[in-house]
Amino acid sequence: MSARPRALEGTTGAFLAYLAIAAVLLTALAVRLGEERGRVTRVADAPASTGSAYADGGTGDGQPGEDPATDPAGDLARPAAGPRWRSERIFAPGRTLVAYYGTAGTGALGVLGERDPDASHRRLVRAARPFAGPAGEVQPVYELIVTIADAHPGRDGDFNHDLRRAAVRRYLDAAGRHGALVLLDVQPGRGDFERVARRWAWALRQPHVGLALDPEWRMGRHQVPGRVLGSVRAAEVNRVSAWLSAMVVRRDLPEKLLVVHQFRTSMLPDAERVRARDGLALVQHVDGFGTPRQKLDTYRAVARPRTFRMGFKLFYDEDSRLMRPRDVAAVRPRVRFVSYQ
Repeated sequence: MSARPRALEGTTGAFLAYLAIAAVLLTALAVRLGEERGRVTRVADAPASTGSAYADGGTGDGQPGEDPATDPAGDLARPAAGPRWRSERIFAPGRTLVAYYGTAGTGALGVLGERDPDASHRRLVRAARPFAGPAGEVQPVYELIVTIADAHPGRDGDFNHDLRRAAVRRYLDAAGRHGALVLLDVQPGRGDFERVARRWAWALRQPHVGLALDPEWRMGRHQVPGRVLGSVRAAEVNRVSAWLSAMVVRRDLPEKLLVVHQFRTSMLPDAERVRARDGLALVQHVDGFGTPRQKLDTYRAVARPRTFRMGFKLFYDEDSRLMRPRDVAAVRPRVRFVSYQ
């Protein structure tokens, strides 16, 4: 369970409580003003003590077989303003999604965590602009790793830990202010993708939040993250998609992203058996790094464009020569979702 603050006591506690209430009111006012003015458009063993973003083994709501309408812990994230395309398909004609990838409180897992959410958004917009082309449109995305695989079992024995909800809310709220999407990335360790995803039901109920599955960190019963390359079968992906699709349909939500990361065929050996679902935009995101030729070889070996729309990752540090937006635009099958790590 997530760690909870102790009760405030005495005069100092009361003063801090007043400050906390004032901060909440000011945040709500800022969000409301933003709505009125309009919006601008692999380390497995990450330390759980990095910054204040992590909680050991946080569980959240949404246990298997449940999708509660209210949060039993009483701390649901505030509903954020939906992106301007709320009633449209995510992959509308001419639209490319461009993401920054990482986790909160550290740059060790990707560029998204190097700065606070608002500063990261400004940097993302600059990186994304060239992907629009002369007549296209770009949709910013924050791909936030919310469940991180560990090289140790932890209290639950599942070799993963969750970000604190407060850290995740910061990105949800920033995305609401800026008209961005949020993609919750899960590295389940020895956990099951569906069971882990359900811990994030409280966030996935928001209209601008989707889900990413990373089979590299999906371990077998006796495997340890970082020592072996993980994998998943289509049947497990289909269970996740059925659950997420039911949420979208039942709550009349806009279409959501469901992304599967892959850089070897063994990570999802029966990819063609992944099923389309109502309300979901399926993406196969090819994550290989190296020279442009090596990246394209990986892409062509793995890509299953008859089943998915295609994604492609660019690594600021690991790639030998960073491909330019025009290079990515020339890739076939066509790339519709680009992320930077």
